[in-house]
Amino acid sequence: MRVGLLTEGGYPYAIGDARVWCDRLVRGLAQHEFEVYALSRGPGQEATGWGELPRHVGRVRTAPLWGEPEPRRGGWGGRRQRRRFAEHFGELATAISAPYGSGAPYGSGVPYGPGASHGSGASHGASAPHGSGVPGCSTDQADRFANGLHGLADLAGEYGGLSAALRSEDAVRTLERACRTLGAPHGAQRARVADLLNVTEALERALRPLSLDWYGEGAGGDPGLSGVDLCHTATGGAAVLPGLLAKRRFGTPLLLTEYGVRLRECYLTGAAGAEGGPPFPEGGRPLSGPVRSLLTAFHGRLAAEAYARADLITPGNTHTRRWQERCGADRERLRTVYPGMDAARFAEVGEQCAAPSEGDDRTLVWVGRIEPPKDVIALLHAFAEVRRWQPDARLRIIETRRGEDAEQDGYPAHCRALADHLFPDEAADAHSAGDSPVSFERLGDPEVPTLADAYAAGGVVVLSSVVEGFPVGLVEAMFCGRATVSTDVGAVCEVIGGTGLVVPPRNPRALADACLALLSDAERCARLGAAARARALELFTVEQNVAAFRGIYLELMSHCPVPREEVGEGGGPLPFARPAEAHVPGRWTAGRDGDGFGHRTPGPAASRPAPEHTPTWAGPPPREPLGVGPCPSEERA
Repeated sequence: MRVGLLTEGGYPYAIGDARVWCDRLVRGLAQHEFEVYALSRGPGQEATGWGELPRHVGRVRTAPLWGEPEPRRGGWGGRRQRRRFAEHFGELATAISAPYGSGAPYGSGVPYGPGASHGSGASHGASAPHGSGVPGCSTDQADRFANGLHGLADLAGEYGGLSAALRSEDAVRTLERACRTLGAPHGAQRARVADLLNVTEALERALRPLSLDWYGEGAGGDPGLSGVDLCHTATGGAAVLPGLLAKRRFGTPLLLTEYGVRLRECYLTGAAGAEGGPPFPEGGRPLSGPVRSLLTAFHGRLAAEAYARADLITPGNTHTRRWQERCGADRERLRTVYPGMDAARFAEVGEQCAAPSEGDDRTLVWVGRIEPPKDVIALLHAFAEVRRWQPDARLRIIETRRGEDAEQDGYPAHCRALADHLFPDEAADAHSAGDSPVSFERLGDPEVPTLADAYAAGGVVVLSSVVEGFPVGLVEAMFCGRATVSTDVGAVCEVIGGTGLVVPPRNPRALADACLALLSDAERCARLGAAARARALELFTVEQNVAAFRGIYLELMSHCPVPREEVGEGGGPLPFARPAEAHVPGRWTAGRDGDGFGHRTPGPAASRPAPEHTPTWAGPPPREPLGVGPCPSEERA
């Protein structure tokens, strides 16, 4: 099977999101051939280069989502092109400037599959599907977004790109008219010219995948995504766009995996920007309220379109799954697949089974990046309460951020100052040097050279976050067989599953009580640690993750095969060109024009178009609705 792996800001680059997970997946499925289509987020990522790729990665295509766009490949600026652009971009702008409801675009008139053409049979006014979050809500705006998005994609394919048009005065004026429409949200109506310029610049970067030469015959006869059997998108956002286009143009099944919801990240980042925090990802400066409102609406509409069109969606946990259902994902096409983590590096600590060394059973360990969402301030106040009842207790805060000076960051410095205030140096007697019960350390120091050593440094591991997606650090502690105390955020309860204590977030008293309960009962700690390790080895290993995707790949290929039309030497239909055995891997299935895997070998015959009227007996057999893939009514549309 030939798999097109779509990524953004990660694999195959040496740094980035989901890099490790994608690498383990590709190496674990060595029986398949992978083609990687990667979008980079910045010059620093490209400067680090690629990681080592396995031999069965046959092709890597990259494109930047930053910097100035590449010169367009074709002409632009004619009256007809400008009119079509205004029409399609107007639909997209109207959709993102309308009051946002997460209705999914089921019932939209955008046809999907080989030979689909834009603008055929639009069906507006369909009711929102189950899980859309707006019961009975009309999907008119979702339809507009889908029509505008795919109309822009068709335009980009015909004229060699959209970058110049999306940064033009026409785009700004079109967006301004949409924002001034009666009924537009207050945030959109307050947009000024500078805000509109920022929005069009961000949209140009987000929509760059529409202008890439990844679809169909490229340079040197490269078939691109038209030659893959399955598109697997490793994240949401802009990486979904190539998969959507491949599904619409070639009928390629689309698998969408999200271990963190991109839409949720947009909301959180936008809120941080409103408070003077880090800027929105598309820009290098804090953005205004109208800009954040419009860009968040764009990502919301894009997420709804991706969830509606994907043949199967694999969230990494129930927390992510709830977000996807709220944004329009159909429950029947959702299947939770937990991320796979390397348990081998924690095996030695987890298999010791002995009690912690003397003194460590009174030590709390916190491991992570010292930043506001981790709420280290609440942890310090909770530890002050612990010290009232357990005077010999200690707290080790181990910072995992490397290559950066934490002292220059305001929040770590504030945490250190609070620790110095709450816990002045104490001495056992008049002749001993004072020592604080709270220590701040860095991963890689002689005392904690590895993560396994960090978790082994105490008897109880604490997670005090107020915002969390999938708690990777918590799973690592479970691999090490440590009892845990965590706050009830994100997927924490799902991961713990009764093998640790969970308390409400932003509640130092509850956090302190849970820590005291474990510090005073070593046997209970040992029982919880053993149960946590068994649960982690059952659910969160690389082996179970790879096995799950191996089955999903085969299921999608059997239920949703790519309908490639076979043509003969004269350009006419070639009946019975693909036997039933063509889906069975093996060189013996190669036909006259095959490659042994049921694929047509690119050549002159493949480049000739099929007749306009193809007999029904020469077309691919009808597909049956077997739980994945688009619903039958959508295919007939």
